Amino acid sequence: MEERTLLALVVFSSLVVLAETIAQKHAIEIYSLHVDCKVTSRFAHTVVTSKIVNRANESREATFEVELPKTAFITNFSMSIDGKVYPGIIKEKASAQKEYDTAVLRGQSAGLVKITGRKLEQFHVSVSVAAASKVAFKLTYEELLKRQLGKLELLIKVRPKQLVKHFEIDVHIFEPQGIRFLETDSTFMTNELTEALTKVQNETKAHILFKPTVDQQKINPELDETLLNGDFVVRYDVKRGAAAGDIQIVNGYFVHYFAPHEMPVFPKNVIFLIDRSGSMAGRKIEQTRTALLKILQDLRPEDHFSFITFNSKVAEWRSSLLPATAENMANAAGFVQTLSASGGTDINRALLTAVSVLDKAERLPKSSVSMIILLTDGQPTSGESNVEVIQENIQKAVNGKYALFCLGFGFDVSYKFLEKMALSNGGIARRIYENADAALQLQGFYQEVATPILRKIEMQYPENAVEGLTKNNFKLFFEGSEIIVSGKISNELDLLPVEIKAQSHASDLTLKEEANVKEKEQVFQNQSYIFGNFIERLWAYLTIHQLLEKSISAQEEDQKTLEAQALELSLRYSFVTPLTSMVVTKPAGQQQTELANKPTEADNEKPSSFPVGDAYRLRSGSPPVVRLRDKTRAQPLANGYPQLLLQLPKQNEIICLNTDGKAQPSVHLLSDPEQGLTVTGKLGDRINHFVQFEVTYVNPPVRIHVSTDEIVLSHDTESTRLPWTESATSTVQGLRVSVEKERSITASLSDTVTVKISFVKFPDDFLGLYFLNTDCFSDKVNGLLGQFYSKAHFENNSYINQRADERLLSVSGSEHKVTRQFKKDYRLESTSDPVSCWSIDLTP
Repeated sequence: MEERTLLALVVFSSLVVLAETIAQKHAIEIYSLHVDCKVTSRFAHTVVTSKIVNRANESREATFEVELPKTAFITNFSMSIDGKVYPGIIKEKASAQKEYDTAVLRGQSAGLVKITGRKLEQFHVSVSVAAASKVAFKLTYEELLKRQLGKLELLIKVRPKQLVKHFEIDVHIFEPQGIRFLETDSTFMTNELTEALTKVQNETKAHILFKPTVDQQKINPELDETLLNGDFVVRYDVKRGAAAGDIQIVNGYFVHYFAPHEMPVFPKNVIFLIDRSGSMAGRKIEQTRTALLKILQDLRPEDHFSFITFNSKVAEWRSSLLPATAENMANAAGFVQTLSASGGTDINRALLTAVSVLDKAERLPKSSVSMIILLTDGQPTSGESNVEVIQENIQKAVNGKYALFCLGFGFDVSYKFLEKMALSNGGIARRIYENADAALQLQGFYQEVATPILRKIEMQYPENAVEGLTKNNFKLFFEGSEIIVSGKISNELDLLPVEIKAQSHASDLTLKEEANVKEKEQVFQNQSYIFGNFIERLWAYLTIHQLLEKSISAQEEDQKTLEAQALELSLRYSFVTPLTSMVVTKPAGQQQTELANKPTEADNEKPSSFPVGDAYRLRSGSPPVVRLRDKTRAQPLANGYPQLLLQLPKQNEIICLNTDGKAQPSVHLLSDPEQGLTVTGKLGDRINHFVQFEVTYVNPPVRIHVSTDEIVLSHDTESTRLPWTESATSTVQGLRVSVEKERSITASLSDTVTVKISFVKFPDDFLGLYFLNTDCFSDKVNGLLGQFYSKAHFENNSYINQRADERLLSVSGSEHKVTRQFKKDYRLESTSDPVSCWSIDLTP
């Protein structure tokens, strides 16, 4: 049987750059517009760059708008005006909200993101550009693509509204499983534009480049109007081999994709629960009738079904579920055509009735899947109207036996109410938009859940070798979708075994697979097709989404804990999520502070009445994230903190380094000319620890001054102050600087060591420096600390006493006696405190 499923990647990147044209057409000229998208194993990294020049002889306003998928997270934004960069800074939303509120009081506009449709949200920012000046906008966002109905689809909406000299859409796809099928499509493509499109594909990679000239963009040679107005689409499918799915590994993180196909479908027992209250009258009830008539045609002969309609009263079409015979479906179609709307909305009694019908159902297939599909357009107005009581009643009645899917028609519903009820009962919620295609939206949703092929799926991994595991138990699996599990594996693991247990319609299944870690990591050695540690970022993205989803149906205390975990990850990986915001600062004299938030579907009630920026407020009360130590095992007493702490390269040995540098204004700790990195430090006047560090990069030319009071980020002539009292992230030309509130600062740059500084507050405030990814250091690294990464090693048989607590360590050609001590560990990633280390004293 030929494989029918088509993988889908829905990036839905819709891009618009608008220009003000008062007095002179296209005075604001977009001379370059690039959309660069790298898709690696379903994880999409998209960068939209627009370069604009003001051709007028006076200041004009340039506006940058990008429509991105609701499921995507913005990771970076910057404006570069005449060479000066204004980066966006990602902070905890509560902190950013204070700046937003202050801006509102000053009468400035704030709020840069709003929902624009069923799949998209719009990022929008404007800036005043002086005469003859240039501005470059750059927005980056990431998304783990969800497979729906067997399709992987990349959609870029293009609408520059003027001819662009350098226009380019550049898409790279890398799928290690192999690309089975690839095609491109466009709503605006002409024969001339087709010549600007190139497509190259091999076994695992694809490159699509759309680069039209100005003449090719024109509607006709006589008019300076653009054809580029519509959708640019890439569709593809991957090959599927192993029954247990595909495992991919990069830098200690794994992702496991599982999407079985060609399996027998479970018979369904479906109750369609239809709101026919007065608010459904007119177009809504007509579209509902149209959709239900189509859905009836899609029922399988082995399925059972029934209808329950409700307003202030609940009416059962039949007293029990009926098999989907031709006669029963004809009768059902006749009933659907008579549906009319009037009265109130008793959601509670309607749902309890549906559960009761399933509880009492007889002669249903033994191996089948039961579900309730609720469609409503309003709030509960009849019977029980307290939504919390309704949620509790339904969860108690369902008791895990059935799946509840909730469809909210329009914007009068409480989406949060429906979402919590669905997630608490093994289903999902979806908003149906009141558009001409609402009937197609209803049919599309049904098609997603129409073919259950597995249930009670457990994805099992070795507990002692995997941590941070994402959700690995699933109630149902529908054909055309995909299960994705990710986590971090132990450094010592050579083989990653996985066992999948599930129930199919035919039998119970046990599938086993074993991944060779080194072999899997070799697959991604070609860095041109991937961006950074993409699986680690994929893991963080997936974990954040699942924590937020889990928090929706959690109790209040659990909800706070889940949100705190999601917030910590959002800040660590620089994601604009519902718990964080990006503060965008503009040049002096303009609206100084604007805020980019992440809206949720629950925020999208009555969007036309929302003031800009008010759609997404922080849930209050998120506690700070604390690092927990293992307090159960006995540990040796620690002899204070070292000044500096490092692990020798390629050796499982920790060095605790102390120096007497108080007489010097600063201590040269490390320089690496090939990395373009220098670090100096200053010891405190009253404490023998470092209280200041200066981290300097050559490319980009950035200096980071870190003290126990604050962090100052300097680039060109601009300086940004980041206080320790709040978490924040700022990115300058690829250099990401993240502050974790009163805990640490991290500076990371691609292919460069990561600099990390801990803020230790007891007994006295001081700073602890250390590095990650130290294999990036070159053999030219030097300095008091740097020499240990290139010119330090223990000689064989270097122990100088029988107790093995003293050794000889060679550093830059000189031998030093080091002693084993236990010290407190200021490194946040450490799993042992105190740490056993070799202590050495050096003079700068």
